Amino acid sequence: MNLSDLQSKDIINIKDGKRVGSIIDVVLDSNGNLEALIVQKNKFLSSILPSKDELKVKWNQIKKIGEDVILVDVTI
Repeated sequence: MNLSDLQSKDIINIKDGKRVGSIIDVVLDSNGNLEALIVQKNKFLSSILPSKDELKVKWNQIKKIGEDVILVDVTI
């Protein structure tokens, strides 16, 4: 799977079913394994919450990578 394949998927939070945002980058460990996804938050979320526009989703927070979506378990 390529980064471009991941970037085309919607990131959905399993806690509330809402779209979190879009993947803009990934973090790899020293062995080249995926450690985290860097997600740019939805403009709606970032406009009402006083926080950074980016969210780091760690590998253990990714619950399922499907054909169209990536399900994550994060607290925003």
